[in-house]
Amino acid sequence: MNDRWQTLADRFALLLDRVDLMLDDHLPSPPPPAEFFHGHLAFRWRRAGDGGRFLPIEHPHLPDLSDLVGIDYVRDELVRNTAQFVAGHPANNVLLWGERGTGKSTSVKGVLGRFAARGLRLVEVLRSDLLTLPAIIAALRPIPLRFILFCDDLTFAEGEGGYRELKVLLEGGIEERPANILFYATSNRRHLMPEPMNDNLGGEIHPEEAVSEKLSLADRFGLNLSFYPFDQATYLTIVDRYVEKFALSVAPEELRKEALQWALLKGNRSGRAARQFVDDLAGRIGLAASP
Repeated sequence: MNDRWQTLADRFALLLDRVDLMLDDHLPSPPPPAEFFHGHLAFRWRRAGDGGRFLPIEHPHLPDLSDLVGIDYVRDELVRNTAQFVAGHPANNVLLWGERGTGKSTSVKGVLGRFAARGLRLVEVLRSDLLTLPAIIAALRPIPLRFILFCDDLTFAEGEGGYRELKVLLEGGIEERPANILFYATSNRRHLMPEPMNDNLGGEIHPEEAVSEKLSLADRFGLNLSFYPFDQATYLTIVDRYVEKFALSVAPEELRKEALQWALLKGNRSGRAARQFVDDLAGRIGLAASP
């Protein structure tokens, strides 16, 4: 009988341990000291209740901005805005929107590599965690570094949380916007929210007000950078750039033919498709050269 009670007690203790772990996982940790942010370049924000914690990224992706072909103007505008921010001058929150695979996310990660030595840090925030933006701001405001909060593929469904918190951060809240934080977001949508036909055809007495509400979030980004589909010449130029970088030896006509076939199978001509093609090409060449 005593053994049976001991077994039940052990199981109950194990259950309590698991509950404690679950509770700990949902409790925000205290803000880390400034030294924590000096030791890494990039972080993920992990939501826990009304707050969260910063998780350092040990091996951040720091692409070379010179590899971005065909988007010179928007790339240079992003670099200029970030340079102003890092130097302590006024700068704008940025929305990078447009065609998929054209370098939006790569541009943001590239500016981290360009300016990290001057005190820039990147914090990745999931769209679902935007509700905790006040906690993020409170933790980062006193840190003597410059932070870009980065939300990739930002769109909102009707009534989705985080929409108003982001509006307040961008502009319009009673609390002063911190000078050491900017918000960069990428999206395939210009206005970040779906715009059904009934916004224009009916459903509200003043439909123009519903449409204006949806446009107001995108308008709060001071800098809107547009990424458009690449034409064939630009796509092939990107392919040539990666082939040169990887030092691949391929006959020009054969390279052109295979690159265009790859784009046709992918259904688009983009920087992402070009990189994927060259990765595949480099792999095939390497495998063929293996003993």
